Amino acid sequence: MSTREATARTEDLQTEQLETAATDVQAPPPAPAPASPPPFVPKPLPIALLYALTSLTAAVMQGLGTAMISTNLQQIAGPLEATQNEAAWLMAAYLFPNASLGLFLFKVRTQYGIRQFCELAIIPYVIVSLAHLWVNDLGLSIALRFFAGAAAAPISSMAFLYMLEIFPPEKKLNIGLCLALIGLSLSTPIAGLISPSLLDIHDLRGLYLVELALALIVFGLIYILPLTSPPRAKVISSMDYVSYGLLATSMGCLAVFFTMGRLYWWLEANWLAWVLITGIVSGTLCIMLELNRKNNLIDVRWIGSWEIVHFAGVLLVFRMLLTEQSTGAINFFRQLGLFNEQMAHLYWAVLIASVASGLLCAVFMKPGREAAIHLLALILIAAGTFMDSQSTVLTRPDQMLLSQSLIAFGSGLFLPPAMAVGFAAALKKGLTYIISFIAVFLFTQKVGAFIGSALFGSFVTWREQYHSAILTSRLLPTDPLVVQRINQYVSAYSRTGSDAMQHTIQGTSTFAKQVQQQAYVLAYNDAFFATFVLAAVAIGLLLFHILWNNRHRFLHRADTPQTA
Repeated sequence: MSTREATARTEDLQTEQLETAATDVQAPPPAPAPASPPPFVPKPLPIALLYALTSLTAAVMQGLGTAMISTNLQQIAGPLEATQNEAAWLMAAYLFPNASLGLFLFKVRTQYGIRQFCELAIIPYVIVSLAHLWVNDLGLSIALRFFAGAAAAPISSMAFLYMLEIFPPEKKLNIGLCLALIGLSLSTPIAGLISPSLLDIHDLRGLYLVELALALIVFGLIYILPLTSPPRAKVISSMDYVSYGLLATSMGCLAVFFTMGRLYWWLEANWLAWVLITGIVSGTLCIMLELNRKNNLIDVRWIGSWEIVHFAGVLLVFRMLLTEQSTGAINFFRQLGLFNEQMAHLYWAVLIASVASGLLCAVFMKPGREAAIHLLALILIAAGTFMDSQSTVLTRPDQMLLSQSLIAFGSGLFLPPAMAVGFAAALKKGLTYIISFIAVFLFTQKVGAFIGSALFGSFVTWREQYHSAILTSRLLPTDPLVVQRINQYVSAYSRTGSDAMQHTIQGTSTFAKQVQQQAYVLAYNDAFFATFVLAAVAIGLLLFHILWNNRHRFLHRADTPQTA
């Protein structure tokens, strides 16, 4: 090798070393590989049962407070010296933070650890439950319900985590998920069963005492039964607070708008428009911010994909179908003058059907069976709503035991497969997609719940006005049957005093109330039938989807020549 070649070779080596050194200085060190989750260790049966008890207690507790208010709104308004519309603000205040807080808490749980998260998250719930015992003022009660909604947001995730803790990884998304969802479906029937005796004994204070007792039980169980905490990861950035603030404002405003819009009526109160505008603007700003972030809180583009839009649409329609049971049937009987103690058999039927459907789904749910399970669930819901659409003013809860059991059974079958498919798809993509899935799930289940309730209630109000106008136009004061019925009511009041004019007014008023009650029955029948039509359309779309996905198999069979 010549001197010139050696010199060139030396210069090349020096240049290469300098470039390598510069690259090492500028480039950050490679990120360490994520630690693998701790291995699953089976728990002894008594300990596993305690974990399951903790999950069920937490699930019932997180929904029992708001369920007892919604099922006893008429009885609660009295002690608070409020009207029905004013007492409904207790629900709106609870939903404002609760609708979205679970989304951000997922990141908090990931960064600080599950065990520490659960031990700290239960403390605010206990404090808020305790504070309710000394508050009898409507304004302070609304403020406390706001903090109760925020404190209850992490409790539902605790219920999931404690139930999933006792199952191996291959069974978490079928058996564990089904059993966890059973607990979340029990709050409303349990509230209907226990609230009459609680109100009789301790009035409004009795409801809060039960809520506090459950909170203390869960508090103790959480500290003696720790959860296995996966490796922590720093996932919270400063812009997450801005994004979540906009998202929380949007979902909270939508919650207030759809909860109170039906009561104050949509076009009558100007403040409803400003609440809706605030929700839309803050939601739009959140989407714009997330689209321009590299490490975003939620992946808006993934949520806007066809698969996720289809998934969200399915869950939203399902949630709206369930409004028939959570809002329709219960309010139907209240319109007929019945109270919770007279609907105990109905609550028991819903409770038993919910538990049975969850257990059956846990046994039969496997990958590939989701469409069949959803089809069966929709058929059961359609059958139940069609049966309810034949109600009369003489219908009582015992006549709806079968139909409401079918709806409860169908609801228990529908949600676990849908949630398992969506969660598994998000789990394969990473943490950001899991948070995006939680956002979709919270929107469809919580926002969808009060949207469905608002649409159902508004439809009933509209149809009641329609049927009242028709009935009133046909009940002429010269009709002998109308005169006879009014005279019967007048004679019934004649025994209470000697004022004939007052008796006539009372009898006529009673007759008008009977006409209005008939109009409400017809309106609820229309709403039940509309729910049946929606379920039937969903069945048709699901069958078309199944046939379309299996079209190649059917075409292959059709093209295969038949052998003799």
